[in-house]
Amino acid sequence: QAQLVESGGTLVQSGDSLRLSCAAADRRTVMWYTMGWFRQAPGKEREFVAAISRVGSTTYNADSVRGRFTISRDSTKGTVFLQLNSLTPEDTAVYYCAAAQPGTPSRLVGSYESWGRGTQVTVQD
Repeated sequence: QAQLVESGGTLVQSGDSLRLSCAAADRRTVMWYTMGWFRQAPGKEREFVAAISRVGSTTYNADSVRGRFTISRDSTKGTVFLQLNSLTPEDTAVYYCAAAQPGTPSRLVGSYESWGRGTQVTVQD
């Protein structure tokens, strides 16, 4: 399984922007796997946020973040990013990075085989 470490989470105000990073212990991970971001708010299930395919770097977003969040990948650095813009308190959650076998990116938690420990994003009014 891939080793993934998220960073960049912090306390921000509504309307602010933030960039989260996910570093893979093996840089090849972000080139060979489908990479995804999920989030989990207190008392709620973990939900899909965005994913990027291995081939062609096609991206997929949840409806709730489309137009505000962007996933990208720097294969040379072995890092996946999630740019969060126009944040609202509803975006408050622990954000997780995950890796899945290559293929059409899935929105399902169970499709991802490796997970980081998460990074906390808190958005205040």
